[in-house]
This record gives sequence, structure tokens and C-alpha cells, in this order.
Amino acid sequence: METPEINFAKLGLSLPPAPKPLGVYKPCLIDGKYLYLSGHGTVQDDGSLIIGRIGRDMDMDEGKLAARQVGLAMLSTIKANVGSLDKVKRVIKVLGMVNCTPEFERHPFIINGCSELFASVWGEENGIGVRSAVGFGSLPDNIPVEIEALFELH
Repeated sequence: METPEINFAKLGLSLPPAPKPLGVYKPCLIDGKYLYLSGHGTVQDDGSLIIGRIGRDMDMDEGKLAARQVGLAMLSTIKANVGSLDKVKRVIKVLGMVNCTPEFERHPFIINGCSELFASVWGEENGIGVRSAVGFGSLPDNIPVEIEALFELH
């Protein structure tokens, strides 16, 4: 049987280090069977951030890859705090925030970078939850994407 850990390994992607809080908050919180993840940014394998505004500094495809990188940072936080991706039953909700120019209108396309990653890891039935994708005039450190999510644990 395919597990989330096996599915992730098949993607051939690497996880960045789990980000440390840069403010007064917890990166994740477990409440009963629910795992809440705080907003995550574009942490890369070397710990640096992808920087830039979509529509000015990067195009849509680069923005989508940045959103996938946020998803990878979230997976890293899950593994660091829960131990295994296999302990997550399903994705419940994703909130994607896009740092973009005022005329940019393709926020859902950008956040698909994260949503498609989660669907690959947990499958379409459990990896796709409800979602919002919205544009912002700025995000911390000028990152292009920030995402928070809610998961159900086994």
C-alpha cells in the first residue's frame, strides 16, 4: 500500500530545514486529532528564502514553484513535530497568501503549487481540502507566498 512517506519519496524532492519561528508563535499546534500549521514561507534547502513579488520580480510559474517550496517547508514542520507524514490522515484547509502586484489575478494558480504537492503526498481524496487563495500587497521579508493549513491526524 502506498503511504504518504512512500508517495513523497517517489517525487524525488528534498525537504528544507523546518523553519524556526521569527515571532511569538508556534509553528504547529495539535488539538485532539487536528494539526494546525502557522503561516510558512519559502524556505529553501540551504535555509534561505525565495524573495520577490509575483507580477514584478517573478512570473506565475516561478510563483507556483515558490508555493510548492512553501508546501515542502510545511511537510518538514510536520515531520519534525509529528514524526511522519503517515500520521496525517488528510488535508482539511489551506489558506494561501500571494505577494503580488495589484493587477495580478491568478492567485489560485500560484497556490496550486502547494495543493498539487499535498495531493501527490496524500492522494486526491485526502490531499485536497478546502482552500482560499488571496493576494496581498506585501508579505514578511518580501516572500512571494505564505501558506497556513489545517490537517486531520490518524
